[in-house]
Amino acid sequence: MNIATKPTAQAGTKLPRVNWVEQSPELVKKFTGVATALRASSIEESILNLVNIRASQLNGCSFCLDMHVKQAKMHGERELRLYHLAAWRDSTLFAPRERAALAWTEVLTKLPDQGISDEIYERVRTQLSEKEISDLSFAVMLINSWNRLNVGFKTVPGSADGMYGLDKAGLN
Repeated sequence: MNIATKPTAQAGTKLPRVNWVEQSPELVKKFTGVATALRASSIEESILNLVNIRASQLNGCSFCLDMHVKQAKMHGERELRLYHLAAWRDSTLFAPRERAALAWTEVLTKLPDQGISDEIYERVRTQLSEKEISDLSFAVMLINSWNRLNVGFKTVPGSADGMYGLDKAGLN
């Protein structure tokens, strides 16, 4: 869940533009409901963590990147894998199923002008079921939406740590 909190800023940083949680609480509640449903989906938590981090890297969302790295660490993700995530194609640390999820995340996040090729879809299909691809697509859609809100409104990284218990990640 990526919810902005009351605007706060550290010395030398700017405050966010709008507290979109306060401005659109009904919509935030519905998005949060999708996030809750995804935790019970066919995609395991470890892959959802990787997907959230990778999409946030691609979108330049420092708030979501900060949040999801801390969540992944708290959920037992190995630190070296977090370091390798930006270069997952060249790393030996990711399983074929994770690679398929990351490839699907990237192609849905970037949406090539020519669309998504059958080759990429078939490569993903060898590792994930139709249900898993569908659930993963909703996860990618959701993180891209959170990224756009947090990038657009300049949500301060770490501003939700206390609310979500992310200070326990030991990465402050």
